[in-house]
Amino acid sequence: MADLTEREREVLSRMAKGYNNAAIAEELVVEERTVENHTNSIYANLTRSPGYHRRVQAVLAFVTQSSATTIAR
Repeated sequence: MADLTEREREVLSRMAKGYNNAAIAEELVVEERTVENHTNSIYANLTRSPGYHRRVQAVLAFVTQSSATTIAR
């Protein structure tokens, strides 16, 4: 997670809420292609297991990190 930009974390947060790329683009007021670029960067940084759904892996990493951060506080 530390390798993600602030914008990538914003995109990932919305992915975790179930938003599709079009909804993320609309909410962040960017082009859908921009969201696709961010998601590809997120996948490159957070997904390691081939054969699994990259979006699910990324969201699970986000949820795990978020839970650990909440517990640490």
